[in-house]
Amino acid sequence: MHKRLVNHCTIALKLIPDGPILIKSGREGADPTKPQMEFVETYHHGKRSIYLPGSSLKGAIRAHAERIVRTVGRDKRPTNPKLLWANDPLTDDYKYLENKSPSEIYQLSSFTDRIFGNTSIASRLRIEDAYPSSDRPLKLEERNGVAIDRVFGSVAVGPFDYQVCTEGEFITKIHLKNFTLSQLGLIGLVLRDLDDGWFGIGFAKSRGLGTVNVQLESGVVQYPGCILNDGQIQALGSEKTWDITTLLGAGAFLSEDECRKYDFIIDDKEDTPVAAQNMDLGLGVYLLWQGEKQVKDLFTRGVKAWKRHYFEGVAA
Repeated sequence: MHKRLVNHCTIALKLIPDGPILIKSGREGADPTKPQMEFVETYHHGKRSIYLPGSSLKGAIRAHAERIVRTVGRDKRPTNPKLLWANDPLTDDYKYLENKSPSEIYQLSSFTDRIFGNTSIASRLRIEDAYPSSDRPLKLEERNGVAIDRVFGSVAVGPFDYQVCTEGEFITKIHLKNFTLSQLGLIGLVLRDLDDGWFGIGFAKSRGLGTVNVQLESGVVQYPGCILNDGQIQALGSEKTWDITTLLGAGAFLSEDECRKYDFIIDDKEDTPVAAQNMDLGLGVYLLWQGEKQVKDLFTRGVKAWKRHYFEGVAA
């Protein structure tokens, strides 16, 4: 499936600390004036700056996506492949994917593995590193802590000091390629829960660190193999056309045989209030959602497809 590119979604967002957050460096620095646990740093715009690594954000998002799917679906591979399920990446040996064709591997993989990848299929989701915005200055603090011995109630380790960020905002983008609308819906649910503080990012989440607010800036869905023709979206190389205000999942671009082979939803689409426009250079079309309200509307249509996917699996 990754040999073609039928659709691509980019969500631009800001992560705003709702309390102290720390994504710490893996080793202690040589500077004695800095805390023992430092924020990860890199060079950005010509100077050293803290940032939120995309790999850390992706790990937190994947873990919560699996939690959501296990809540309404299964935590083990069911006999009915249409049921939603999420495996345990730490214990799954993926032996059931050995010596299988690409389409069989995709069918046998869990709903979340189809988004984030496993040992046999590539991820279709990518998150950029989140860098500080110049609109809201960062505020870094140093705090102290100790580790308590659970048997004796005394100090086991410490005191130690660590660096946290308590104010500012970080800009990042989430990219999703060859996505189904139900996969887009699940990402929307995860971002909603992150904004509500149901889970956090980085160090010491169980001690109150890591909560952030999510500010949705824009969402762009692109169909690189389509053009606008007579007020409709037309897929090049096929006779498929759709209304100009149609949100299309990957299954909409495939033949019925290909959808059944990979277990994609046939005719995966939703109406939207947003109209498609031509991409640069005159090839490809895109739909643009701007601002918090519109991007939430985009995710709402994805969640609608996700719920339909769930109930169709239960009924099968």
